[in-house]
Amino acid sequence: FFKQKTAYEIYQCDWSSDVCSSDLTIDFETYYDKDFSLTKLTTEEYVNDPRFEVIGVAVKVNNEPTEWFSGTMEETGEWLGRFDWANNFVLAHNAMFDSAILTWRFGYQPKAWLDTLSMARALLGVTVGGSLAKLVEHFGLGAKGHEVEDAKGFRRLDFTPEHLNQYALYCINDVDLTYRLYRELDNGFPVKEKKLIDLTIRMFSVPLLELDLPRLRTHLAEVKERKQKLFTDAGITPEVLNSNKKFAALLESFGVRPPMKISPTTGKETYAFAKSDEDFLALQELPDERVQAVVAARLGARSTLEETRTERFISIAEHTQSHVLPIPLKYYAAHTGRWGGSDSVNLQNLPSRGQQAGKLKRCIVAPKGHVIIDCDSSQIEARVLAWLAGEVGILQKFAKKEDVYKYMASMIFSCYEHDVNPEQRFIGKTTVLGAGYGMGAVKFQRQLQTMGKNVDIDLCKHIIKQYRNANRKIADWWNMLNQMLVYMAANKPSERIDFPGVLELSPFTGVRLPNGLFLNYPELRREADGQYSYMTRYGRNRIYGGKVAENLCQAVARCIIGEQMIEIAKELRVVLTVHDAIACVVPESQAEQARTYIETCMSTSPKWAVGLPLSCESGMATNYGDC
Repeated sequence: FFKQKTAYEIYQCDWSSDVCSSDLTIDFETYYDKDFSLTKLTTEEYVNDPRFEVIGVAVKVNNEPTEWFSGTMEETGEWLGRFDWANNFVLAHNAMFDSAILTWRFGYQPKAWLDTLSMARALLGVTVGGSLAKLVEHFGLGAKGHEVEDAKGFRRLDFTPEHLNQYALYCINDVDLTYRLYRELDNGFPVKEKKLIDLTIRMFSVPLLELDLPRLRTHLAEVKERKQKLFTDAGITPEVLNSNKKFAALLESFGVRPPMKISPTTGKETYAFAKSDEDFLALQELPDERVQAVVAARLGARSTLEETRTERFISIAEHTQSHVLPIPLKYYAAHTGRWGGSDSVNLQNLPSRGQQAGKLKRCIVAPKGHVIIDCDSSQIEARVLAWLAGEVGILQKFAKKEDVYKYMASMIFSCYEHDVNPEQRFIGKTTVLGAGYGMGAVKFQRQLQTMGKNVDIDLCKHIIKQYRNANRKIADWWNMLNQMLVYMAANKPSERIDFPGVLELSPFTGVRLPNGLFLNYPELRREADGQYSYMTRYGRNRIYGGKVAENLCQAVARCIIGEQMIEIAKELRVVLTVHDAIACVVPESQAEQARTYIETCMSTSPKWAVGLPLSCESGMATNYGDC
């Protein structure tokens, strides 16, 4: 089994000498118009559409002069065949797009992909922007042209020789700028992160997971039928939808606390039922289909989230004979480094709870003769939190594989661990996983309500108090991180956050993570009320010690998952990662050996995480939902 090399055998190599520069840099120019463009379609829809056409392509070999070619699709494929893709690293800006064209349309796969967009997202976050134009301007590398704007609606044969020549110079300039940008971003960029970028791109351009089209169509019909029944049973009328008070009462009848906000007009608390209210939009993610239906109706949507997701999957399946599912993940989507959904396919939040949970997941299947192995890290954030804060007691319980949820429940309900019932254990579990970041009693009560549990506020106050008493070092760590914000906002050095080899504080660049990248808080400042905030792509976010603890734990957990993914990829095809889980596709005949290998990788701590006990749980099936 282990001698059977996979497409990912490159991850057994030392990249440090291989990727000091890109071997090939590529950029495609393609047809677009007002109705057919990446602003109207996803990358998958655009590249697979019958209207798709390559106007031209430019390729640079190392630092040699960039070459341009324009011809029919067949001629372009022949010209691209001059290059040794399989034995070269290939660089692009937004490589998900170029990789889809090169692989799906022309059948070429490189040794590995490099992507300046992904690298910039990890290094610069939201401070500059992701476009090639903004990035090269930021680094003073040159200027991107505007000829693409003049090409709107032009097929290849519509170009005059002079116009096509200008377009060629524009494309060549883009390639040269991408090459220069890579050289700028590559100054110390971690090799392991380059491997993860390549893995992420290949999940999309070389997919293995497939879609069960008949099952998807059946599921869509059932979803639509249930939706209509839910609307009727819930008594949804324009009067209810248009009245904040009546709509709030409807949510409460489903056991959901209506989200609230401070009105910018009156300064008083009011219902957060607008399309721009994140807490209201988040209700679409609840497993209760009744809630999904009424929220969709209030938003003016005809379809629930489950319905639109299913329709999207059907559209993807219909584009290819084998019904493959390209996995579009955004590398470094969050400032903690976690992956995010992309291309209108957010596999990071497919429903896992509720009556209909798993039905859409079961439509994602392995190729014939193969199985999906999905392995999830067990309580990784809670383990990392205890490890970073030095909370030895609970860390030892994790190491001994004791039930920390029962332990917490026994403290909350003043009973022996063997007397803890399932309901109490659930409260203990929610406490361990949710109270570690400074959550107060009111927010904890709301969290329980979203899980269908109505707990008295006095009990919630007792639970939070018990957690903090039992985990004093964690609570002390929040205070230390609060002090860290003071130093960072003042650009003063501080060693209080340092965890040698894991976390190191730099007042100007943020907290250095184990992967060599930084957790940043751009434009961190102290507000008039004494609280701190930093800039995100959505505006300013409040930040405090407990929230920093959450950020750091998620960032460190992501570093661990990343290293495990690379190790697994040395032998197996990694096809998906969701939060703290990794999924692979393997032949049925090798399934048990592969499962053991994956579990070993995901139970082994990185060399820099001495004393951190890790564990995992795996499932295996021919479809994703039953894993």
